[in-house]
Amino acid sequence: MCLDEEQQCRVGAYGMLAQLLRNPPDQQVLSQVSAFTGLTSEVDELALSMTMLGLSAASSNCGAVDDEFHNLFIGMGRGELVPYGSWYQTGFLMERPLGRLRDDLVRLGFQRQQGVTEPEDHVAALCEVMAILIQESQPFQLQAEFFETHMAGWLERFFTDLSEARSAVFYKAVGRFGSAYMALEKRYLNMTV
Repeated sequence: MCLDEEQQCRVGAYGMLAQLLRNPPDQQVLSQVSAFTGLTSEVDELALSMTMLGLSAASSNCGAVDDEFHNLFIGMGRGELVPYGSWYQTGFLMERPLGRLRDDLVRLGFQRQQGVTEPEDHVAALCEVMAILIQESQPFQLQAEFFETHMAGWLERFFTDLSEARSAVFYKAVGRFGSAYMALEKRYLNMTV
């Protein structure tokens, strides 16, 4: 399926966020992200946050970003942030929002991969699902419903928290980009419904 440029950009944004939030980025990923500086002449929050993310990646070293990732998301017992939808929506892990998400994923044809231990409501997993829905040219209504049901209620807060986290340096820029992108995506999906 050939996607137009707008849809390719959406897939790329979700894919990049998933990659940066699933595992600490290696030098190759940081180099790819560093190319985001000056990609557009527009001056809006998304363009500015993308440029800041590129500059942050260009000046970051893998070891420091790895330490930062662990402090933010893993920690000793728990990281500074908990990147799960259930946590943000109820204050607890493995709650009702996760059950509803699992039901919807089954309806959409997704299956849990062998050996995956993370709950499906991890921010990276949700970004991956959205990227797949777009890549497969699923109807906008379906994309909008999935986003509204499983992401809109908490992802903007998560990315704001990430951009303000004490342990964040590189991830402040990831949080700022994520906030700007989620706000744009919310507007975009509301226009297409």
